[in-house]
Amino acid sequence: MKYVCLVYGEEKHLHALTADGGAKLDADSLAYDRLLAQQGKLIIAQALQPVKTAKTVRRRKGKQLLTDGPFAETKEQLLGFVMVEAATLEEALDIAAGIPLAELGMIEVRAVYDVPGS
Repeated sequence: MKYVCLVYGEEKHLHALTADGGAKLDADSLAYDRLLAQQGKLIIAQALQPVKTAKTVRRRKGKQLLTDGPFAETKEQLLGFVMVEAATLEEALDIAAGIPLAELGMIEVRAVYDVPGS
């Protein structure tokens, strides 16, 4: 089954890292992605640009509504995602626990919904 591991954290914690700390986090993240790929578990992993570059689109009564940034009242932002193939939810949770950014933020694990007829 496919699972998406949504990586949340506060961007200010990333910006507070030293250059060496940021480089280590990047290297650790890429190494973990490579490990998952070697195990045949990784589908895709992507980091996201800062939240200040985001736009939110809604459509109401046929009209597009556009706002800057995400519409959230939380301190945490969506920083990236890792999509994996796992036999069980428990395996997906173990994979999520290994994501290096779990040390700074949190990882939400959700099964992918298979749309009937797709």
